[in-house]
Amino acid sequence: QVQLVESGGGLVQAGGSLRLSCAASGRLFYIMGWFRQAPGKEREFVATISRNGDSTVYADSVKGRFTISRDNANNMVFLQMNSLKPEDTAVYYCGATYSPYRRITEGRTSGIYNYWGQGTQVTVSS
Repeated sequence: QVQLVESGGGLVQAGGSLRLSCAASGRLFYIMGWFRQAPGKEREFVATISRNGDSTVYADSVKGRFTISRDNANNMVFLQMNSLKPEDTAVYYCGATYSPYRRITEGRTSGIYNYWGQGTQVTVSS
């Protein structure tokens, strides 16, 4: 059974940090990514990482503040979020693909992901 489970969300003041985790199980995954959805808005891309972790892509809005990483031995993906802003408030979702043929730049598109977690809430107060 394939499962993605996010954790690590919470309430933090502006300027603070949070580290999100995504535990993946059930099969081998290739490109993985983080997306977020704020109330009344569409789901948007945050960051994506290749299978071996040597390639990453970030949304301009988080570049320099967020870092995506993965631990394949433990089937985990992380999102370290620093210098958080109120506009980072959203539900954060972890996505995973099972295709080995996707390019890392395709990781910006939610449609390539085959599996999603249930999401974890991040709230940044001003």
